[in-house]
Amino acid sequence: MNASVEAWLPKSILLLRGYDRHKFVSDLVAGITVGLVALPLAMAFAIASGLSPQAGIYCAIVTGFLISALGGSKTQIGGPTGAFVVVVAGIVAKHGVDGLFTCTMMAGVLLVLLGITGMGTAVKYFPRPVVVGFTNGIAILIASTQVRDFLGLRMDQVPSDFFHRMAALGRALPTINWPAAILAITSLAVMILCLKFAKRIPGAIVVCFGATALVAFAQLPVETIGTRFGGIPSGLPHFSVPSLHYDVVRQLFSAAFTVAMLGAIESLMSAVVSDRMSKDKHNPNVELIGQGVANIVSPLFGGLPATGAIARTATNVRAGAKTPVAGMIHALTLLAIVLFAAPLVKNVPLAALAAILLMVAYNMGDWEEIPEILKLSAADIAVWLLTVTLTVVTDLTFAVEVGMVLAALMFIRKVSRTTTVSRVTRDYVEDSRVHVLQGKDIPEYVVVYRVHGPFLFGATDKFAEILAQVETLPPIVILRLRNMTAIDATGLGAIEDLADQLHATGRTMLLCGAREQPAQLMHQAEFERHVGRENICGSITEAIARAEAIHAEQNTDQSAEAS
Repeated sequence: MNASVEAWLPKSILLLRGYDRHKFVSDLVAGITVGLVALPLAMAFAIASGLSPQAGIYCAIVTGFLISALGGSKTQIGGPTGAFVVVVAGIVAKHGVDGLFTCTMMAGVLLVLLGITGMGTAVKYFPRPVVVGFTNGIAILIASTQVRDFLGLRMDQVPSDFFHRMAALGRALPTINWPAAILAITSLAVMILCLKFAKRIPGAIVVCFGATALVAFAQLPVETIGTRFGGIPSGLPHFSVPSLHYDVVRQLFSAAFTVAMLGAIESLMSAVVSDRMSKDKHNPNVELIGQGVANIVSPLFGGLPATGAIARTATNVRAGAKTPVAGMIHALTLLAIVLFAAPLVKNVPLAALAAILLMVAYNMGDWEEIPEILKLSAADIAVWLLTVTLTVVTDLTFAVEVGMVLAALMFIRKVSRTTTVSRVTRDYVEDSRVHVLQGKDIPEYVVVYRVHGPFLFGATDKFAEILAQVETLPPIVILRLRNMTAIDATGLGAIEDLADQLHATGRTMLLCGAREQPAQLMHQAEFERHVGRENICGSITEAIARAEAIHAEQNTDQSAEAS
């Protein structure tokens, strides 16, 4: 097939060429597993967004099928996610459900345009502190919205503003429902235990079914989906086209842009996770087109905005998924539940769903990134703090817009600081001799890559070529940084990831020739943890000498083992 045509084909079509019974069985098991995991999550996300639980299930069915069928990832699972909870709740509060449906379709169109125009890689222009700030802030907001149901508090309305919400929750604490609180705490403990001691068992499934059975048989006095929403309707969702008005569309454009950008960021981040776990490479432009089509169709069936779901994608891979067929089976599993088991869902306790969402908030928060951010420059720390604060205390749309402005300003600042004017002296010429490659003998067990220019967010995909052929590389890889004029947190993270992946394959990475700003940032971030202090060299001459020493040591070890 023509390569230019193949570049725009969904992964489902490309992988069906060698599809067989063995792959189908693997996809079937994975799809059913993820479908059961997705059920409580879909309902919880919808409820947290201010909608009925079936809106989340309908979204997971429609978008889960379309994202797998039309997307560019091998094992990506699509559906409602925590990233949208805050922005969706804000849109519903301001513009109603019809406004949300209109906004979702507009975001879908924007995603399709991003994919068609080849801008699928544009998401990389969000620097690491901004992305971490978003995820931290969104996780905090999701957790704060679940306190009411987690403790069973009696509250007529939960304020949308963070500080007013926390104050209202504090006033309502005397109304705590102890059976609900104990059920929620137990549910959270079960999920933590599953995560720690039985990773192959999805804690959300255990909690959903266990808590539902307990409430049904013990008649616990806790609020359920049935008591608050009357259960979920059986049968297929109704097809309905939302009414579009120019004034509403104009008002929603900013929110639609936010939904599109959040969807693009999370879906492509999830696709990267999928690639690492399944040893594949996704097509970002095709993925965005699939995401866009899914978001255009979802509101027609009463669904929420959707994107790639990292936790469900990871579950899909761990369950043995081989192709996008697993994602389509996951959608059909949810459809079967709606058609044949809807009455059972009414007994699902809201306290258990709140516990599940708290676990989601913790897992999506990127908390382990915070200590790494705090080791970076004052500017990076300030950007992270500002992004977290704006995400929590203001409108998420505003936080996204400010984040993009901060990204542009950081880029300008980093690039401007790489410009230097200095006099060439005799000492400078002599000192440079150890850095030049001319005349150096590169051993066959060594490969040298050089980074030329600023290595900032937006340029980190340049390592894709190295990672694509990692299995064919010699045992020692030297990264020459002599001509890398500047680096930021995102670029540093890319080099750390490269070092970790090379180490995972048994290879050694050496760094050499880092200039003042990159060397200082690497020292602050304790980069030597990834390669070893002895493998950070001052020049290419030192690096080659170090490579020779490593090679000699490896040969000695092999000889000792052979004897």
